This record gives sequence, C-alpha cells and structure tokens, in this order.
Amino acid sequence: MKVLIVHDFGQPIGGAERMSATLRDGLRARGHEVRWFASSATPGHGPIEADHVAFGTTGPLRRLTQIANPSAAAELRRVIRTFKPDVVHVRMFLNQLSPIILRELRDVPALLHVVIYELICPLALKRLPDGCICHHEPGMVCWREGCVSLGGLARLTVQRRLLRDRFEVFDRVIANSAHVRRRLEEEGWRVDDYVWNGVPVRAPRHRLADRPLVCFAGRLTEEKGIFWLIDAMQEVVRRIGDVRLLIAGDGPDRPRLEQRIIAAGLQENVLLMGHVSQEAMEAAFCEAWVQVAPSLWEEPFGIVAAEAMMRGCAVIAANSGGLAEQVIDGQTGIVVHPGDRDGLAAALVRLLDDRDLAAQMGQAGRERAMAEFSMDRFIDRFEVIYRDMSHAPAASSSTLPSRLGHQPAVEGV
Repeated sequence: MKVLIVHDFGQPIGGAERMSATLRDGLRARGHEVRWFASSATPGHGPIEADHVAFGTTGPLRRLTQIANPSAAAELRRVIRTFKPDVVHVRMFLNQLSPIILRELRDVPALLHVVIYELICPLALKRLPDGCICHHEPGMVCWREGCVSLGGLARLTVQRRLLRDRFEVFDRVIANSAHVRRRLEEEGWRVDDYVWNGVPVRAPRHRLADRPLVCFAGRLTEEKGIFWLIDAMQEVVRRIGDVRLLIAGDGPDRPRLEQRIIAAGLQENVLLMGHVSQEAMEAAFCEAWVQVAPSLWEEPFGIVAAEAMMRGCAVIAANSGGLAEQVIDGQTGIVVHPGDRDGLAAALVRLLDDRDLAAQMGQAGRERAMAEFSMDRFIDRFEVIYRDMSHAPAASSSTLPSRLGHQPAVEGV
C-alpha cells in the first residue's frame, strides 16, 4: 500500500513530529511504500527527515502562509500525481502548509489525524493567558482574552473559513485520544474515532536505583507543570531526604526554573539535563522510581507517560487530557489534580517511601503499555483504517472502535 504522510514540520522536534517519522518507518518495515511531506520550516535543531519538502518559514511571512501557502499546494499536487498514494494521512497542517492544500486531496482517500488542538485553538493549547482551560470556540473571544492580536484575529477568521469549506475532503477524522475527540465534538467537528499513540517496545528494566529517583521529560514551560513539580519537591525532600530529580528538556522558562530551584534550596537534588536524545534520556531514566507528567494544560495525549510505562516506571500524572486515559490510578501510577502541590507531594512520598509499590506499579504500567501503547499496536490500527479507506467510497464514515480494538477510557482517572 502507498501512504503519504503530511505534517507541517519535517524535523523530529517534538512528540507529534517523532510520531510521523516513526509511523513512516514502521509502515515501511511492514512492506508499505510510505513518504513524508512537510514544509522547509526548521523550528528546532537537526536535519529535515521528510521525503518531500515545500516552502515553509518560522519568520514573519508565516502569518501569510498559514492562510495560503501556494508552494505547499503546488508541491503536494505534484507528489500526489507522481506518487499516486492509496491514502493521504494528514496530521498537522495549519501552522505551515495552510488549508488550501486540502483541495489537492479531493481525488484521493484522505485521513485527518488530529494530534493537537489546532482545529479549535489558534495557539493549539486551549489554555488562556491566565492559565485557565479555554472552553470558548475560536473567534472574537481569542482577541478579547489576549490570545491573538487584531491582525491575528483577521488571519484566524480567514483560515477557519477556508478550513470549514474544505473539511469535507477527509474521509476519516481520527483523534489521538478520547479526550481530543470529545473536545472537537463539543465545538461541532466531526470525529469518527480515536487511536492512542504508540511508543517503541523496550527491554524491561531490571532494577530501581538505590537512591529514590524521580524524572521529568518535556519542554520547560509553565503549562508543562515544571514549576508545580519543583514546589512539590520541596516537601518531598523535607520528608524523604535523599531524593534526586532528573529533568530532561529545554525551553524558554529555563532561566526562571533555575532561579526557582535555587530559591527552593534544591540545587543538590535537581539536575537539569537540557535537551538530550531519546536514547540518552532512556539511559538516564532507566532506574527511576517514578516519572512525573504534571501538565497544567490538557495534553492531547502526553506521550511521555506511555514511554515511561513502556520502560516499566510508575507514573504520576495530572488528571487532564489524554494523560488521564493512560494512567490507571492506583494500578499503574497515581493521578493528581492539576496544580495541587500537596497532592503531588503526597503522591511522590507514597511511591518514594515504598520501593516495592513503585516497582509493582511500574510493572503494571509496562503490561498496559505493551497491550495498548506499543508502536505495533498503533500501526495495526492504522492499517485497518487504510485498508477500509482504500476500498471504501469517498466520504464514508464507519464506526471503528471494534475493529481498532482499543479499550475505552477508564472512568474517573
């Protein structure tokens, strides 16, 4: 089968981009002919790994190309004409490629895979400047709440109109979590089903570190909850004593974070690793007792939790977004209310004060990850969809959960 994956960025700079690369490589390993189409924009470090590249930019011109990127439309038209894909799998496209690429999908089975909130939020976060979760539909309110300028509001209005007018080209709309599906349906978007992300299977680890070890991976920004974690760690160190926290990642709030660590007196307990490769992170985290996913925003999925469980590590996660679908409270980890300093500290103390419990939850997490979040499971599910689409009439919308075989979201976690 021929599959064309379309994604704004061709660099594996974040979880969404890594998933595009891993999906392509996994499908190729199964004998499919797969190509990745992206823009030339390079918001991160490292080479572009996409197979086809159209114009893109992170400069001021992006304000126009988000509405209409004729280079992307022309190049996509050429690739579809020459490659002749059986299915086009669109992931992110509103940041660089623009809605006008959708008219190129009229004559080919097309799947939209919603992995962030870009359909329902110009910032793709659904989080207001004051930190509250946003439940508004995009429009004038985006300007009133300070999320976009007046010029940004005008661009948003045009982009949304183009998107609505062309949305019917998608034969399937798949979210990456039940939470994202609900969020989109609340604002009137059609979603046929959801497919949880997959992560590579890793060999089970053999031991926990002798000294209690906590880890965090993510962009160093307020919404990722890193300051909440540092505040909770003050109480953890007071009660447990000799505890280490490894933080992998970088971001604009690193200077503030360094100041917060010093103010909390945690210089001897916290190590900022900076941006590291996936393999380096896995090597550093392999003996951790617990990984914390303390996001204050509603993570669409939150792949760090699945990665931790695949590693065999207990997870403490915020009860928000897709994270709450992954972690089963009291079995594979502990779910806490976002921003609850005392609750997070208590959860950490519970696991760091009981090595056997941490190991037991980690093992249960690995079993869940193997069953639900493996890359093979992820690719299996999309192969079912591709086969269905390539033989189905255009714009069909069948019910997929029984074929995809995922478990429903766990109530109350």
